[in-house]
Amino acid sequence: MQALPKPSGKVRWVVCGLLFAAVVLSYVDRLVLPTLKPDLQARYGWSESGYADLAIWFQAGYGVSYVFFGRLIDRIGARAGYALAVGLWTVGHVMHIFFTSTAGMLLARIPLAVGEAGTFPAAIAATNEWFPRKERAFAIGIFNAGSNVGAILTPLIVPVIAVTMGWRWAFILTGLLTVVWLAAWLGFYRRPREKKALSPEELAWIEADPQEPQRPVKWRTLFRHRQTWAYIAARFLIDPVWWTFLFWLPDFFNKQYGVRMLDFGPPLIAVYLLADVGSVTGGWLSSRLIGRGMSINCARKTAMFCAALCALPIAFAAQAPGLWVAVGLIGLACAGHQGFSANVYALPGDLFPRWMAGSVVGLGGLSGAIGGMLMAKFAGMILESVGSFQPIFIVAACAYLVALLVVHLIVPRYAPVTLSESRS
Repeated sequence: MQALPKPSGKVRWVVCGLLFAAVVLSYVDRLVLPTLKPDLQARYGWSESGYADLAIWFQAGYGVSYVFFGRLIDRIGARAGYALAVGLWTVGHVMHIFFTSTAGMLLARIPLAVGEAGTFPAAIAATNEWFPRKERAFAIGIFNAGSNVGAILTPLIVPVIAVTMGWRWAFILTGLLTVVWLAAWLGFYRRPREKKALSPEELAWIEADPQEPQRPVKWRTLFRHRQTWAYIAARFLIDPVWWTFLFWLPDFFNKQYGVRMLDFGPPLIAVYLLADVGSVTGGWLSSRLIGRGMSINCARKTAMFCAALCALPIAFAAQAPGLWVAVGLIGLACAGHQGFSANVYALPGDLFPRWMAGSVVGLGGLSGAIGGMLMAKFAGMILESVGSFQPIFIVAACAYLVALLVVHLIVPRYAPVTLSESRS
């Protein structure tokens, strides 16, 4: 088949922009509490183990709901699935204003977790609908970069709101932003063939990959495939590191270098700007290699290997001689994580029919959340007993090379699941 010329239409990139904005808001809402944690801990007497329990139960609700949303989005589609997810997490997010203890915060944290679990299954489903395989990892890298933008914005806006208006307003005002996004999403998003503004050339580009009819997905069928286990294993190994950064970085800077809430902005901005670069670069690199004729297998794994090397120096972050050296080491690791993730998130779209990918993404999300729960427990125990982040950073340094090795052992070749295999 003759290769299609790249179309001039950009509707698919507007969709990518909406997905990017949703991920930004998801991370803003998720990180309001960690940003306020040093102040609320001092004000209300929270223990480290109590805060760790918040992280554990958030991840439990997130992981279980990830499977639910992955399955649901396979059936109802990205548009309705994302709308449901945003509605749920906004309710949970605003509910934080009613509680002051870690036990009470759990009642708000669970609906937040349930709704936010739909973020990536819906985003990946939308990407699979709107982008051909050759552009998919790049698009994922772009919207995945929203997590870093959210992590940058939160320490800039939340402390200012908390100091000037009170900490509860930080939850209220950020929650209102998701309502605005929801209106834009429902007004704009449609499947490609339902979008009147889409040119025939761009539609042909989007649908360049072979199309397969929608079919019911059986759990036992998913678990029979090596490709499923590769994705589950990768998420189990790398997600806990990112969860640790999200929940404990402000605390690390506060305890290690005396950084106060109003001063979190510069170091966290630097960390997550580097993570943004890693996210886009990781997705761009594999897409570029594929465009130059390299196999998907080799391109994805080459990009993951480069990203994994970026994480190694974080092993020395706890012993860094100054704040900005630590920021650089942690930022490099975050860049490595996001570059690695952009390629891992592309795996379901690479190897499964579109109508199976959401369920696979859900299983991976559950696996990552279970790993995150174990890591949160480990981090809480280490910080209460040892009082140092060093063991945590050593685990983070090794996780990505181990994950790449495991993925390669399970799927040495990126062999897509065929239609006959998916029926078995």
